[in-house]
Amino acid sequence: MLEQDLKAQLQEYLGMLRQPIRLIASLDDGAASQEMRALLQDIDSLSDKVSLDVSGTDARKPSFVIAREGETNGVRFAGLPLGHEFTSLVLALLWTGGHPPKVEQETLDAIQALDGDFDFEAYMSLSCHNCPDVVQALALMAIVNPKVKTTVIEGGAFQQEVEAREIMAVPMVFLNGEMFASGRTSLEEIVARLDTGTAQREAAKLDARAPYDVLVVGGGPAGAAAAVYAARKGIRVGVAAERLGGQVNDTLAIENYISVLETDGPAFAAALEAQVRHYDVDVMNLQLAEQLVPAGEPGGLIEVKMANGGALKARSVVLSTGARWRNMNVPGEAEYRTKGVAYCPHCDGPLFKGKDVAVIGGGNSGVEAAIDLAGVVRNVTLLEFADQLKADQVLVDKLRSLPNVTIHVNAQTTEVVGDGQKMTGLRWRDRVGGGEHEEALAGVFVQIGLVPNTEWLKDTLELSRFGEIVIDAKGQTNVPGVFAAGDCTTVPYKQIVIAAGAGATAALSAFDHLIRSSVPAAAEARAA
Repeated sequence: MLEQDLKAQLQEYLGMLRQPIRLIASLDDGAASQEMRALLQDIDSLSDKVSLDVSGTDARKPSFVIAREGETNGVRFAGLPLGHEFTSLVLALLWTGGHPPKVEQETLDAIQALDGDFDFEAYMSLSCHNCPDVVQALALMAIVNPKVKTTVIEGGAFQQEVEAREIMAVPMVFLNGEMFASGRTSLEEIVARLDTGTAQREAAKLDARAPYDVLVVGGGPAGAAAAVYAARKGIRVGVAAERLGGQVNDTLAIENYISVLETDGPAFAAALEAQVRHYDVDVMNLQLAEQLVPAGEPGGLIEVKMANGGALKARSVVLSTGARWRNMNVPGEAEYRTKGVAYCPHCDGPLFKGKDVAVIGGGNSGVEAAIDLAGVVRNVTLLEFADQLKADQVLVDKLRSLPNVTIHVNAQTTEVVGDGQKMTGLRWRDRVGGGEHEEALAGVFVQIGLVPNTEWLKDTLELSRFGEIVIDAKGQTNVPGVFAAGDCTTVPYKQIVIAAGAGATAALSAFDHLIRSSVPAAAEARAA
C-alpha cells in the first residue's frame, strides 16, 4: 500500500511510540476496505508496539480506531487518511502511543478539564489543505480526554452520507449531531468555544501585561516581519493576532517568495510563527482587536482593546491585520454559504464531483480555480464583471483549451438561488446586452479579491475609500506612534514578499519613533 520511502519514514516515526497501540478495523468486502486493510497491515508490520484487529463492527465501513492497548475507544478514521491527512494519521498514532504533542500545557490542561459528552464528526477531503488542522485538533482532544469522541470522515468514501447531510464545504464539524464549525479552526478556538470561562481568563491576562515598546496587531507575513525586526532591537515586543500566519494559512502553493522555490501556505505560516517565537516576543493568539485608542499626550501609551474585553498598551503600534476574501454581496450569498457558496476550490472542489459549478472572477485566482475545478466537476461557468479576463495570458490560454469550461465576460452576478436548504443556481445580467440569465448550478466559487480588515479603525485613523490604512513611505499613519503594513494598507500589489518588506519597514520606523520619544515603557515597567 505504502511506497518504500514512505514506509521507511513511517517506521522511524513509529520508533517514537512509548506504549502499545491497537488498530481496530471495521471492514467489508469492498475495494476501499481492501485498500484500508493493506494500509493497516503496512503500519502493523513496521513496529512491534502496533497490533491489528480486523474484528471491528462499526457501521461505517471501511473505518478503523487507533486505541491504546487494552482499550477500544480512540480516534476513528472513516475512509483512507492519505493525501494531506497522512500527517494527521501519523500524529494520531504517535499521540495515542504516548509521544507528547507540541501543544502548550495550558491548552492540554483546558482539554482535560472539559466536562460533558463531546461526540465530534469531522468531514474532510484528501485535497483540502485546511482540513488537517481541524482533524489533528479533534484527534488530540479525543486522545487527551476520554469524554471526547472523534470520528474523521473522508467525504469521497462516504458520498451518500455527505449528500444526506448536505455537506458542501470542508472541513465541516458536527458536535453531538449538530453543526459545530465550518472551515479552518484551530485547537485553541475549539477549546475556547467549549470552555466558556476562557474569554474572561484571557482578558484578565491581557490587562495584567506590562506596556510594550512595540505592539504588533496581526500575525501574517507583515506582522511576523515587524515582530522579528523589532525584537532584534532588544526592546519589549508583543504580537496580538486573531490567527498566526493570517490568510497565508488559506493559500495552497507559494512559488514566488524569493529564496524559497516552492512551499505551501500552512508550512509557510508555521515557519513565520517559528521565527517569531525564536525571539523574545510575547505572542498572543486568538486575539481580535476591536478598538484603537491613541495616546492622550506626546510620548503617552496607545491602547488596543480586544473583543474578549481585555486591553494592551504600548508606546508604538504596528497594524498588520491583513485582508479577507471579498463577498459578492448579492441576495442568497450569506444564506447559502457552505451550502453551495464556497471560497476554496482546493478544499471544497471534490465535494462537487460530477456536478455543474460557477467561478466568479477572471483574475489569476478565479482562472486558476476554474482550471482546477474543470478536472473534478462536470462543467465550469466562469463569470467576469469586466470586458476581459484579467489573469495572466498563459492561464487564460489554458482555461480556453478546456472543453468543459464556459466563459462569460461583462457578467454581473445578481443572486444566488436556492431551495432553502442548498444552492440550486445563479442569476446574472449581461452588462452589455442587458439580458438576464439563470444557470442551474450546484455550487459557486467566489474569487473576486480582498477586503482589508480595518472596519474597527474607522473614525480613529485615516482610511482610503477602499478601507485601506493610509500610510507614508515609512509605514506611518496619521496617528503619532501608529504604523501599518501589509494587505490592510494602501501599499500596492498585495503579495507576501511585499507585506513582509512593509512589516520590516514599519518596525524600523516604530523603533526610530521610540528613540526620539520619552521614557521607554520597558523602563517604566522595571521601575514599577
